[in-house]
Amino acid sequence: MRLEPKPAPSLAMSILYPAAAIAVTFVIAGVLVMLAGANPFSVFRLVLKGAAGSQFAILETLTRATPLIFTGLAVAVAFRARLWNIGAEAQLYMGAIITVVLGTGALPLPAIILVPLVMLAALVGGALLLAGPAWLKLRFGVDEVVTTLLLNFIVLLFVSMLLEGVLKDPMALGWPQSPKIIAEAQLPRVITGKRLHYGFVIAVALAVGLWFVMKKTVLGYEMRAVGHNAEAARFLGMPVNGVLMKTALLSGGIAALGGFSEVAGLKGSLTLDLSPGFGYTGIVVAMLAMLNPIGVVFSAIFVAGIFVGAAAMSRSAGVPSYIADVMVATSLLTMVTAIMLSRYRVKWK
Repeated sequence: MRLEPKPAPSLAMSILYPAAAIAVTFVIAGVLVMLAGANPFSVFRLVLKGAAGSQFAILETLTRATPLIFTGLAVAVAFRARLWNIGAEAQLYMGAIITVVLGTGALPLPAIILVPLVMLAALVGGALLLAGPAWLKLRFGVDEVVTTLLLNFIVLLFVSMLLEGVLKDPMALGWPQSPKIIAEAQLPRVITGKRLHYGFVIAVALAVGLWFVMKKTVLGYEMRAVGHNAEAARFLGMPVNGVLMKTALLSGGIAALGGFSEVAGLKGSLTLDLSPGFGYTGIVVAMLAMLNPIGVVFSAIFVAGIFVGAAAMSRSAGVPSYIADVMVATSLLTMVTAIMLSRYRVKWK
């Protein structure tokens, strides 16, 4: 078997392949649901109802999608330039750490100044965290997959140390969490009394801005060129190393905004379980969107809907909510296969 490159796929094929990948995902999930002794159509109907069957369900889905948009955008930006950032989880936690450090009263400023300042500081912290692996890659050829993946564990251990030390809340009765951030550092809610906050609005606006950067600016063109063929880009005089470092700074900063959003908009404090794997799920979100920033918003809502809907379905149908993890993982595998088939033709010898 060998793979032969295809011409650029048409718009219809670009839509058909991802749609087929999602359909295959539901077929595989349906088989597993049947093995669990339930009716797949009833289960999927309950998942849909749990994700979008009421105002509460829709708002919960959008709330869950917010950090996934940030991490999905971070991965999409990096992967577009073939910088394999697997450390969005670490960058998210770094943004959360900085939000807590600056947002618990260290800066006595009004909200109109404090919130943007904390947001900017979180972005810079995440950017610098990814700058290290990027520098190692450019200077010594160290594989960034390894360094960014290991950073996830290093930062989680660092968070654990902080929560048992200098950031431990003395009023938490021994529970490892930080003090609550002050009201001036919090993001307001979109609807009073609901959990959806303005982090979602920031995430959507960021996606639109990144789409513009990728499509309409010199940096976006350079990122795409380096991603397609770094050697050809270097031959044409593009500063490949500079482009990759800018990409790393942008990607790390965006992922850190996910941590800022979760603390300032939803949780109010830092805990070790702040993220149930948002950084890793962001890879799935980016691949489902085929690295398109606007598509990341919709794929994040889709993935969030699966998790939120599966939790509601599990209580009604008795099917384990882990079916959501299976669906997300399967969707990644089918989407990667769909992307390959859209770009290459399989020839059998």
